[in-house]
Amino acid sequence: MEQRINVFEKGQGAMKALYSLGIYLAKSPLEEQLLDLIYFRVSQINGCAFCLDMHAKDLRAIGETEQRLYVLDAWREAPFYTDRERAALGWAEAVTKIPGGQVSDEVYKAARQEFSEEELVDLTLAVTTINTYNRINIAFRPLVGTYTPGAFKIRTERI
Repeated sequence: MEQRINVFEKGQGAMKALYSLGIYLAKSPLEEQLLDLIYFRVSQINGCAFCLDMHAKDLRAIGETEQRLYVLDAWREAPFYTDRERAALGWAEAVTKIPGGQVSDEVYKAARQEFSEEELVDLTLAVTTINTYNRINIAFRPLVGTYTPGAFKIRTERI
């Protein structure tokens, strides 16, 4: 695919606003690995190649196993995700897909068993933020495969 617009150059103001959300989330009580796992799963749902490449690399850099990445699309059937991860993945899918126009009480209750109210707000912000990145990347087609692990962490720390 050919890049349409280099959003990182031409959309610096907009991207800076999004980076501030990432800075907030990096300081939240949510674990870095959990956040990246959510970012990866939401990017699978949305089909965002740039984000899949980026978050797979970031997850591998912090020690995530290939097995868990390969099977993430079928996390419900796999035995190697924690209850907290399962609750987060269920929440992320429900907030991304919004089945029936709402997040079910069942998914909410499962999430509340693992997350405080504040953590669930942060988790929701993480899901909506990666959905925004996915849509920007799908629209403008940044070059896939060029990401170096940790590159955006460095970029957001400069703000």
